[in-house]
Amino acid sequence: MKKLQWIFGGTASLAAVVILLITSFQAAMYVDFGVYQREYEKYEVLDDLGMEMDDVMYVTREMMAYLKGERDVLSVVTMVEGREQDFFNEQDRLHMEDVQGLFLGGLALRRIAAAVLAVSLAVLFIWKADLRKILARSYQITVAILGVLILLLGIGISRNFNAVFTKFHEIFFDNDLWLFDPAEDYMIRMLPEGLFFDMVIRIGVLFLGGLAFLLICSILCRQKRQAGDKEEN
Repeated sequence: MKKLQWIFGGTASLAAVVILLITSFQAAMYVDFGVYQREYEKYEVLDDLGMEMDDVMYVTREMMAYLKGERDVLSVVTMVEGREQDFFNEQDRLHMEDVQGLFLGGLALRRIAAAVLAVSLAVLFIWKADLRKILARSYQITVAILGVLILLLGIGISRNFNAVFTKFHEIFFDNDLWLFDPAEDYMIRMLPEGLFFDMVIRIGVLFLGGLAFLLICSILCRQKRQAGDKEEN
C-alpha cells in the first residue's frame, strides 16, 4: 500500500508539472498581447513588412485566435506593402494548421493531466495517506529530475538556439512546411527567430517561477509536518 501511495504521489506531481508547463505557454502567448507589439518594434518588422502597427496587430490577434480554434480558416485580408491582400499564403495555412493541432493537443493534454491529478489526490485521500509527506516529497523529487533536463535544455538554447529550434520542428512536424523564405513569405518576416527566442525565455520564466512557488510550498509543508511530529513526541 505504501508503494502505491508513493506512485500516486509521483503521478500527481508529474501531472501538476504538465499543467504548469502548458499554462505557462498559454499565459505567455495570450495574457498580454502588448508583448507582440514590443517584439515587433524591437525587431523592426514593420519595415520588413511595409505595414502599419495596427494592421500587424490585427493579423496577430486573428492568427492567435486561429491557434485556439476560434477561426476555421487562417485568412486575414489587410494592407501589406500598400496593397489590400491576404497576409497568409497557402504554405502558411498548411503549417499553421499543424501548429494549431499541436496547440490544441497541448490543451487536451492539460485537461487529461488535471483529471489524473484529481484522481490521484482522491485515491490518496481515500487511502488516508500522509498527504503532506507524500505530495511534498514526490514533488521535490520530480523537480530535482526535471531540473537536470531544464539545465541541459538551457545550455543548448544559450549555445545555439537555432539548432534547438530546428530540432524542435524536426521532432514535432513530419514535413518541411516550417521552412520559409523571408523573400516570399510575410509571416516569417513578422515572426523572426529572435521573437521566438524571447518567447521561450518568457515561457521559461513563468514555468520556473511556478515550479519555484510550488517547491517553496512543499518545503514549508514538510517543515510544518516535521514540527508537528516533534511536538507529538
